[in-house]
Amino acid sequence: MKDWSECSEVERRPGLVSGAWVFRGTRVPVKALFENLEDGATIDEFLEWFPGVTRGQVEAVMEFVASGLDLAVAG
Repeated sequence: MKDWSECSEVERRPGLVSGAWVFRGTRVPVKALFENLEDGATIDEFLEWFPGVTRGQVEAVMEFVASGLDLAVAG
């Protein structure tokens, strides 16, 4: 399980969005990114719908998540 406190582009504060991890400086939950992508949205659409979030933040979150995946190919 990833330790989101290690990702500099997100934060969690008591009383802010029920303590969910959000993109730093916004009230947009990180979970919203993945829910929208899962539903078929593009990153550009997500950024349009949530203007407080930057492309750099989305890229950092995606890289953070990808860094925890075991992408080794069995051979």
